[in-house]
Amino acid sequence: DVLDPERLIQCPLVKHHQIRARRFPYHLVKCKESNPEIAKKLATCPFNARHLVPQADLSDHIMKCNDKAFMEQDVVSRSCEPPQEQLNNGSTWQAPPCDEDWETELLEGSESTFVW
Repeated sequence: DVLDPERLIQCPLVKHHQIRARRFPYHLVKCKESNPEIAKKLATCPFNARHLVPQADLSDHIMKCNDKAFMEQDVVSRSCEPPQEQLNNGSTWQAPPCDEDWETELLEGSESTFVW
């Protein structure tokens, strides 16, 4: 199951590291710090920061990345929505009038203490 937080994932930096899915992002940060020479040779996928691939293979990975479909789907769904400025211009909502005047209250020096 892809969504199982307990499944084991192989570290792209050190192949014998097996990390639980829920800890994988934290492991990547630490493992990159511990292995800077290996990390320099890897590139991060623009669709999923958990995907670290050899720099030479990045363009091939981008073409085949499963997360690319999610990004494209998100872009398509957003393009079908009306622009935000049209929504704002059509709104007739107005803020209710405010009767509070903090400066006057401060100058009056209300002696009442705040009680929670």
